[in-house]
Amino acid sequence: MYEFNVELPVPFDEAQSRVREALLGEQFGIVSEIDVQAVFKAKMAKDIPPYRILGACNPGLADRILAAEPNAGALLPCNVVVRDAGGGRTVVSFMDPEAVLGLSAAPAALAVAAEAKARLGRVAAKLAG
Repeated sequence: MYEFNVELPVPFDEAQSRVREALLGEQFGIVSEIDVQAVFKAKMAKDIPPYRILGACNPGLADRILAAEPNAGALLPCNVVVRDAGGGRTVVSFMDPEAVLGLSAAPAALAVAAEAKARLGRVAAKLAG
């Protein structure tokens, strides 16, 4: 599977705030953010519920993978999706770093992937409370 997720019984804005805080707790910063809802509205005049893609990066892990395999930057950052599921619920999906970095044969990439997945797993567990 390419992702794992958790559903939160809170509205989108609150969930987004919780996600950012939990990511920081595992030393992940947000290096990119795509407001898919706004893009769809602007480019296609299509209305969808709130949907954000957060590019989460742990600089120490990124440094290790890029030192081992410089082109692995094509597989970074770890994307986290926060989407409104309706009814005051929000789904948070985490890219599975092992699925993505498993495309590399470098042992260092696999080690970083396992650590990144463990960290993101702790974020998901914290959110699930």
